[in-house]
Amino acid sequence: MGATATETKAFGKDYHGFEPFKLNDPFPSYKELREEAPVMWDDRINMFVVSRYEDVKGVFEDWETFSSKDAQSPIRPLGAAAKKVLSDGNFTTYSGLSARIPPEHTRIRAVATKAFTPRRYKVLEPFIRDNADRLIDEMIAKGMNEGDILTDLAYDLPTITIFALIGVPTDMIDVVKEWATSRATLTWADLTDDQQVPHAHNMVAYWDFCQSLVANAKVNPGDNLVTDLVNLQSAGEEITDHEIASFLYSLLFAGHETTTTLISNSVRQLLIHSESWDAIVEDPAKIPGAVEEVLRTAGSIVAWRRTAERDATIGGVDIPKDSKVLLVMGSANRDPQVFADPDKFDIGRENARNHLSFGFGIHYCIGNMLGKLQTRVALEELTAKLPTLKIKEGVQIDFGDNLSFRVPLTVPVVW
Repeated sequence: MGATATETKAFGKDYHGFEPFKLNDPFPSYKELREEAPVMWDDRINMFVVSRYEDVKGVFEDWETFSSKDAQSPIRPLGAAAKKVLSDGNFTTYSGLSARIPPEHTRIRAVATKAFTPRRYKVLEPFIRDNADRLIDEMIAKGMNEGDILTDLAYDLPTITIFALIGVPTDMIDVVKEWATSRATLTWADLTDDQQVPHAHNMVAYWDFCQSLVANAKVNPGDNLVTDLVNLQSAGEEITDHEIASFLYSLLFAGHETTTTLISNSVRQLLIHSESWDAIVEDPAKIPGAVEEVLRTAGSIVAWRRTAERDATIGGVDIPKDSKVLLVMGSANRDPQVFADPDKFDIGRENARNHLSFGFGIHYCIGNMLGKLQTRVALEELTAKLPTLKIKEGVQIDFGDNLSFRVPLTVPVVW
């Protein structure tokens, strides 16, 4: 018989160094959790925190017991003012795929997969490379022999790419980035009621825009993903305008925000471990393996949520029905039971691809190939153009406060 929720809560006053929203260096606390409290009740966020690989993977896999329905719900419940903004603005979306459950999830994902094809990636690769070249050249042209990978390259590249995929004008980069920041903040940050309000206004504008993309594709079709989805709908596939707009609402966020972070973290990790940077400079064929090891050790998303649909047990701990569960992939990816010498950054690691940074099971990230493609291309162009790249000395790289998204605030470099 496992420990009860009450017993776990009583023992859980020792949080083993775990601070849910502090992500500068959470890995020592992850290690303590795995060793001392692999399934811990955290009364600060009212969730069971799960930190071992097999437990995290098992919960992802058992979607019937552990539902994704609340994965996109705000960590802190919305206050009255924010709720009114969303209600007055007819904000009715909640998720594209990640918070939906079968059979709805199965139906929508099947349609989306028909549009989100390898052909689209193949067509996009030269476009991605051209833009990576241009952005790197612009950084070099500033003439200071220094730059910021986050703002000079990683900020724009994935956004331009996802805009081309969807058919969004590139002059909207800054406003879409602002909407994306608001979405991440409103959903996964620790906000007061007053702090929620401006982000709620942005969400209304963001949702209106996604709906307009669908409406526009019906009268002005183009060679883009939105038109593909509308055409599939016209051909008899079961997907509504609202569901297409909801998919775009998720894709316009996840399709660039997480890749901006992945590119930034890739450069940061490889330069911190300079022997790994030198290795990919000498042999670019090692870049795909390096990207997988970055995903394992410094993924964009370090934690994700589930809700227990019935009484269950994780790692010997009883999980009552309706309990919230936080799956700490950032910890699971460093579990020594799966990854030998887990804190070592090794771009030749044979099983790095077993990381859980894209989730597992039916909700495995639909855009994982596009994110890895862009990161590979960015690293190929950076190593070719700036082989002597280094992290700028004397600058501490901090990460924003967030429950799930581990985002560096800057990646300053010199060459």
